[in-house]
Amino acid sequence: MSDGFVADASVAIGWVHPGQATPQTQRLLQAIYDGAHVEVPALWPLEISNALLVLTRRKKLIESERLAALAALQKVSVKIDHEMSALAFTKLSAIAAEHQLSVYDAAYFELAQRRKLPLACKDGALLEAAKRARIKTI
Repeated sequence: MSDGFVADASVAIGWVHPGQATPQTQRLLQAIYDGAHVEVPALWPLEISNALLVLTRRKKLIESERLAALAALQKVSVKIDHEMSALAFTKLSAIAAEHQLSVYDAAYFELAQRRKLPLACKDGALLEAAKRARIKTI
């Protein structure tokens, strides 16, 4: 694995929810502990917080598990990229339209492309778009 990667929210949920964990998500978390850096767009904490809330509402987590997951993720060292807001009406919208992605997914795509980092995600459409654009994926 390279020294760093872009991780989407689906990967991070796998770090804290056993039902979403995969061998890949566990390897990525271990890579961070081993010194790899992870970069994420500014929407990442919002997506994660919302996903954990939805899992709680669907009775897949209890409130104490949701709070423990949030606390655990706060301890994971990530570099948050704040350029997505400035790019939302231009580059991100264009990427989303071209690759049939949500603008949210386009933020991960664009960050991986701009920073020349591999993209780690569990979203099939985003993975396929990244591969078509020759963005390395994990």
